[in-house]
Amino acid sequence: QVQLVESGGGLVQAGGSLRLSCAASGSIRSINAMGWYRQPPGKQRESVARITKFGITNVADSVKGRFTISRDNGKNTVYLQMNSLKPEDTAVYYCNVDAITLPGGAVNAWGQGTLVTVSS
Repeated sequence: QVQLVESGGGLVQAGGSLRLSCAASGSIRSINAMGWYRQPPGKQRESVARITKFGITNVADSVKGRFTISRDNGKNTVYLQMNSLKPEDTAVYYCNVDAITLPGGAVNAWGQGTLVTVSS
């Protein structure tokens, strides 16, 4: 099993910054891709950013230039640095991980979500 613990959400004014963290733990052999999704109020969940184990990133056009995804493979942790936040960035942000578990098996795990609220 893989457990994900997210932190860093909160209330911020437009133009401000937040940094989200997501730490994976459990019976993990290796972690492949790690990413962040978000679900704005009344809307569907959407991909925000993703990073491979080799550090290749893919960022949604709506946040490109403002959000940066990174990871610490030694800590099994993924980060999302969010700058120049806008009210439309308000959402519940979810961490997502593709992992290989011990003794063997592929798992796609989700975090519990952390709320980011951007006030105008």
